[in-house]
Amino acid sequence: MILRIDHIGLATDDPVGVAAFMTALGMRKYDDGHVDDYGVACEFWQFSGGSGNPAVEIVSPDQDNSAISGRLERQGPGLYHVAFEVDDIESEMARLRGHGFTAVDGEPCKGAREGMRVVFLYARPPAGLLVELVHYESGQHADRERSVT
Repeated sequence: MILRIDHIGLATDDPVGVAAFMTALGMRKYDDGHVDDYGVACEFWQFSGGSGNPAVEIVSPDQDNSAISGRLERQGPGLYHVAFEVDDIESEMARLRGHGFTAVDGEPCKGAREGMRVVFLYARPPAGLLVELVHYESGQHADRERSVT
């Protein structure tokens, strides 16, 4: 079952520049990480006291063959994906595929946060949206606040 919106991903090759905008909006960086499987660096930004609220994830390439390099070349920076926290990532992946979503990943992999597993699917037009399903191991959850700035 989908539990909530976990975060909204922004693709950029200038995370420092986007961080300035996040700061101007009154947000703080609470978490960060790397996902070697995708070749990306991720920063998670929330408003103070953001526990339980969706985050904005700044996603930038940290390898030449990054999963987002082609997207940045074709479309430039901007909205990349919407991530939903789920209670069972495999069953939600199967359910959404049954509704016409196209699996980008064959199986879930490690995400950017501790205890996080993720899988990407594509919602074809008219939505034309990349969707990320997120599952946290028990005891780990996105609403923990760990300021990294």
